[in-house]
This record gives sequence, structure tokens and C-alpha cells, in this order.
Amino acid sequence: MKHPIYGELDYRKIERSQLNPNIPQGRGMIKWAPFATIPEQFQDVRQQIENQNKIKRPELSDDRLEELDIQLKEAYHRQCPVVIEFYRDGYINDLTMTIERIDTWAFHIIGTNHANQQMCFVSFMDVINITLKTI
Repeated sequence: MKHPIYGELDYRKIERSQLNPNIPQGRGMIKWAPFATIPEQFQDVRQQIENQNKIKRPELSDDRLEELDIQLKEAYHRQCPVVIEFYRDGYINDLTMTIERIDTWAFHIIGTNHANQQMCFVSFMDVINITLKTI
């Protein structure tokens, strides 16, 4: 809706170059902290803050899935370290690992984590990106 004197009032419809870049960010969710006087309320407020940062599971095209499959098999045969980006509980995580086995029955990638040398499992359904690391 255009205001007769001020013009367009919806900032989403105004070009970015015409907007004032010096608008303060505000306090965000900090303003809700005083309301968290009861532990249950504090837990609910903290959960709401965490849920705001979560994202939906990315959907991959068939072509992208095929590329990931090729990269996965190449990394397995070359036994080189890979960085696997995967989706878990609303967040995208990454893990540097060497692939030990590809379990097609359980749809898991089994490998050794480079950070702590422990065995780790990543589901095929959660993988978003695979990057081969050069040594």
C-alpha cells in the first residue's frame, strides 16, 4: 500500500539502494530474557530461540544425488579423507573422515573421524555435500 505522502511503506518492496543502511539491529531475543523467571519458561524461551535458527532439510535433485554417489565411491576406492556436510536436527554439520565402508543395506557411510579417530556413521539420507580433501 502506498501512502499518499510518504510513498511505499513496505520495506520489502523498496529497492535496497534507497533504504537507510544505518538502521539499528535491535536486541533480538534478549528482550525475552526477563520473562524467563520460572525454569519452565526459561526452557521454553531457550527452545524457541534454538528453533528460530533451525532450517528445513535441503532437497537434492536426482542429478545432485548421482554426483554425490560418484564422489562417495571415488573417495572409498582412493581411501582419501573427505569432508561430508550432512543435515541433522535442523542444522547442517560437517565432518572430516576417511570412509571405511559403505553399508547399502542400512544406508550408512561408515568411517573414521579425523578429529578424534573414532568410528562414525552418517546416513545417506542426511548427506548434502561431499568434498574430497587433497593430502
